[in-house]
Amino acid sequence: MIMIPQEIIRRKRNGEALEKADIAAFVHGLADGAISEGQVAAFAMAVWFSGMNLDEIVALTLAMRDSGDVLSWADIDSPIADKHSTGGVGDNVSLMLAPIVAACGLAVPMISGRGLGHTGGTLDKLESIPGYDIKPSAALFRQTVREAGCAIIGQTADLAPADRRLYAIRDVTATVDSVPLITASILSKKLAAGLQSLVLDVKIGNGAFMVGLKEAETLARSLVDVANGAGVKTTALITDMNEPLADAAGNAVEIENCLAFLRGEKAGTRLEAVVMSFAAEMLMTSGIAASPTEGTDLARRALQTGAALERFGRMVHSLGGPADFVERPQAYLVKAPVILAVEAPQDGFLQSCDARDVGMEVIALGGGRTRPDEPIDHRVGFSGLKPLGTKLEKGEPIAFVHAAGVDQAEASRARLLEIYAIGDEAPPERPVIVSKVSGSRISG
Repeated sequence: MIMIPQEIIRRKRNGEALEKADIAAFVHGLADGAISEGQVAAFAMAVWFSGMNLDEIVALTLAMRDSGDVLSWADIDSPIADKHSTGGVGDNVSLMLAPIVAACGLAVPMISGRGLGHTGGTLDKLESIPGYDIKPSAALFRQTVREAGCAIIGQTADLAPADRRLYAIRDVTATVDSVPLITASILSKKLAAGLQSLVLDVKIGNGAFMVGLKEAETLARSLVDVANGAGVKTTALITDMNEPLADAAGNAVEIENCLAFLRGEKAGTRLEAVVMSFAAEMLMTSGIAASPTEGTDLARRALQTGAALERFGRMVHSLGGPADFVERPQAYLVKAPVILAVEAPQDGFLQSCDARDVGMEVIALGGGRTRPDEPIDHRVGFSGLKPLGTKLEKGEPIAFVHAAGVDQAEASRARLLEIYAIGDEAPPERPVIVSKVSGSRISG
């Protein structure tokens, strides 16, 4: 039977459930250009209004996965695992998590992205490292995973090409925030990487795309149920993003933060709590650890012995970076010409901040993009960001601005003082791990 795009669009517009074969045919036409942009836009809007049931989302995800290459890791004995975050500010978890779990016995072929909106991009951070190739050949990608245990790269033209076209059209038709389309977009790329297990980080708060818990749980449940329905064992953690996660936000400054973490210098932080929770979850989901305690112990051992740092260095060198990068990062990471302290204007406690505004200020400094083809300044951003609840004395630094010039640094310092509120009382503590989604159950 010939696929008629407008008939599929009409049925979805009217709220009908689409057959698997119809979805597969539509995605095939999406990938090869047989379906017009207008028809793709109409389909996306129909899904936005009418939604999709679980079977439809699974079918859409698998069809988009199968629109390009699907990687196979038959030559690697280790469990194939990955993690994905919906994005935040100072969220450099992937940089440390991949080498930590690789040192514990997982193989992590991580397909990451650039910054989106106010959120930082893992690829932008890695490009702070001279020579690091985010688009290696398939052979080098495989070699790096085999030898280092992990490789963090960008999406290639051959992985889920239908998603690239659909996402570009969603971006200009106000349909980005459709849970079925978000789910299929995220998972089609992850499943194309040939994963056996996946752990998802769904952020909530003023620095996240999903601000409230209810909408975060809806997205997390969709992602987990669809991924499991597609044959990949998957869980999700919902985590707090009401303040920057790391004490740095930017690109080179977050690579420095990553190395400090892998050297064991970030113990007791919210960042450590998130990284260790995801390490334990990945190790349990893949079958290496039997409990959260065992998983956490394995991850801590990888840090304490230096094995995780060594894996990171091995990955960097395999993908074109300096052989001695982890030993001599200061010789390679670019420094901003102006570094300015943001001093507390009064005594008190850091009570609140708008994490999204911190991310937007990194973009204003040049550390992010306002257009897809815009170059970024890897030098700029913030370091030494104090966590909420910190007791400060007047004149004590809240953070340090890294800027290309004095005027930019001064403007950013003034803006950061508007973003952070200081008061007489400490704010209530918030758990950084809010809840877990596993199958159809959510546990707090």
